[in-house]
Amino acid sequence: MLNPSPDSDAVKSAADASAAGLDGSGLRIAIVSDAAPERNGVGAYYRDLAEHLKAVGARVDLISPRFRAGHWYGGLPLPLPGDPTQRFVLPSVPLVMRRMGRLRPDVVIVPTPGPFGMLGLVLAKRWHARLVVGFHTHFERLAELNDDWVLRGKVAQAYLNTCNRALFHEGSLVLANSDEMLDIARGIGAKRVGLMGTPIPKAFLDTPPQPLGAGVRRVLFAGRLAPEKNLGAVVDAAAALPDMQFQVAGDGPLRQWLLEQAEDLPNLHYVGWVKRQQIMPLIDGADALVLPSTVESFGTIALEAMARARLVVVSSQCGILSWETLKRGLFQIHANETLGDTLARVRALDHAILERKADIAREAARELNDRNLRHWLHVLRDPDPAGTDDVSV
Repeated sequence: MLNPSPDSDAVKSAADASAAGLDGSGLRIAIVSDAAPERNGVGAYYRDLAEHLKAVGARVDLISPRFRAGHWYGGLPLPLPGDPTQRFVLPSVPLVMRRMGRLRPDVVIVPTPGPFGMLGLVLAKRWHARLVVGFHTHFERLAELNDDWVLRGKVAQAYLNTCNRALFHEGSLVLANSDEMLDIARGIGAKRVGLMGTPIPKAFLDTPPQPLGAGVRRVLFAGRLAPEKNLGAVVDAAAALPDMQFQVAGDGPLRQWLLEQAEDLPNLHYVGWVKRQQIMPLIDGADALVLPSTVESFGTIALEAMARARLVVVSSQCGILSWETLKRGLFQIHANETLGDTLARVRALDHAILERKADIAREAARELNDRNLRHWLHVLRDPDPAGTDDVSV
């Protein structure tokens, strides 16, 4: 039998989307973001969203910095206060204007209040495009957790809050991914807000997941190595559960500290920064993914692990718990528990229960992804998608 060609796969994908009532044809969308797709969850969100929108016929241009082979592209990179592994990139204005001019967008999505985002605001006015704002990060709470932000962070925080207010004032709609973030957006000045879901890379849904292992032996944390991720809980769990293997993937200001902890714990392994295409095999190789964050507006990596039918343990601070559909597929760290306690509790459950939980998680992730794409198409096509002050998926 002949393997299907990429063209036939694209035709099938378009046909499936059409049958499901998903049609983005005629839409011209510019996503102007300060978040590089390769470096954090916000960047990954809009890369995945662009992929899904293109699959249903929309024209989409994701305009943002890029990080490849250790170098930043798209403008002038400057150090980011509190995290030397990230950069604040001043965009190349002529380059961005050329790309916007070729697309002539009817909708501009701005998910960040940095230089790229503010340029997106200006160019949305130039092209008479509707502005939709994505609100993903509460910078004030992050600043409280980063000692390096004592002075520079307060200046950056004031700048970012000022930019957020400008974006919220000009935007036709502000979308956030948890109830808490909606309240924060209203507090900053957003007049019209809505709840958005999180897209999942197509491969995570299209590729059959690996069967769940016979026990909970391999535990994964993947994300930025920063104070808000509560990496101390992962280290403590590794110390309390020496028969489990813990892997940590990512980069950030706590990398050296983590390496020092791993030297004393034979079951704690730091695998470094992982390229995007390597995330799915890394998740598939684990029995459980953990996200014990003290600040987490959503938790995209948790959703991706759910899509791969893994067991997922999250803290009560993760915004993903705001979604009742997803909550049923998650294990939550209780108020009287450590992460190690929760993992021990999960490990003690019957394997059939764990398999059922993993199946629930995958189906919930698929359902949210489909609903989210429908919602985005509705928002992008209709200037007044709900006719009320609040719109939701």
